[in-house]
Amino acid sequence: MRTALTDLVGVRHPVVQTGMGWVAGPRLVSATAEAGGLGILASATMTYGELEAAIKETRSRTSAPFGVNLRADAHDAQDRIDLLIREQVKVASFALAPKPDMIAKLNDAGVVVIPSIGAARHAEKVAKWGAHAVIVQGGEGGGHTGGVATTLLLPSVLDAVDIPVIAAGGFFDGRGLAAALAYGAAGIAMGTRFLLTQESTVPDAVKHAYLQRDLNGTVVTTRVDGLPHRVLRSDLVDHLERSGRISSLVRALTNAARFREHTGLSWRAMMREGLAMKHGKDLTWSQVIMAANTPMLLRAGLVEGRTDAGVLASGQVAGLLGDLPTCKELIENIVEDAEKIIDRLRDVR
Repeated sequence: MRTALTDLVGVRHPVVQTGMGWVAGPRLVSATAEAGGLGILASATMTYGELEAAIKETRSRTSAPFGVNLRADAHDAQDRIDLLIREQVKVASFALAPKPDMIAKLNDAGVVVIPSIGAARHAEKVAKWGAHAVIVQGGEGGGHTGGVATTLLLPSVLDAVDIPVIAAGGFFDGRGLAAALAYGAAGIAMGTRFLLTQESTVPDAVKHAYLQRDLNGTVVTTRVDGLPHRVLRSDLVDHLERSGRISSLVRALTNAARFREHTGLSWRAMMREGLAMKHGKDLTWSQVIMAANTPMLLRAGLVEGRTDAGVLASGQVAGLLGDLPTCKELIENIVEDAEKIIDRLRDVR
């Protein structure tokens, strides 16, 4: 299935596996790439050394194009950009808008830049700076999310920019891909659907916790890190919702210390990242401190399998999923079903 996305990146199918922290590692990314989609490594939860090793491992598993998701506000963002250029990674994606000089540097080196955005004005900004495409996630999506549904956010972005737009938030099958293409998108991006595959390294018990949820099984909360965050409903999330401001800040500081120990970051480096986050998102210091909750709470659930002490980011789509396919089965079924739907529509005409 050829679209502006497949032409831009060199993949066979217009399906993107998003860079989910603690989830999108070499095994999942390479399986996606081998199946013809665009797999994206999640580097925000990796040290520089871990990212370098993950890129090399992914390349040892596949010769197909893949990408790396970067934090534009990371203290070593420029070093990571240099790493992507040196290793000839095909795509650099960003959770926050990269600075114009970052886009220019990657562009000059032949790396495709695809930021994730949550509003038409953000898409216009990065397109003006030279981004090659954007991923637009509607409110149905998991993790940090906005309040506008994909069905409204997607057309607003498509009307605002001339670069390829990849639709995210609520996609899981061929009907979604066909619908996204009908809107004018160049493809779809999925997180939760890829988390629930055979190649995902998330513990099986956690995967089955996702599969047991219905469409009301997620909630958007600001008590994880101070920003709207869509996660699975759980006793822990309910507890966080009831917690007072002081206890939330104490918990966040504790998790900041744990994350520092895990990554080897100095307190000074963490402060620099906090300052960048504060100004980049116009946050209060309380919200910046709360953001320290995210990596370790997600790790407890997605890596350690502790559903009692971890947070599980999830799109609403979890309520419609009931199986654990391989990445190859998932992508091929989505594309095949989308092609059948498009053919039927042509016959009707």
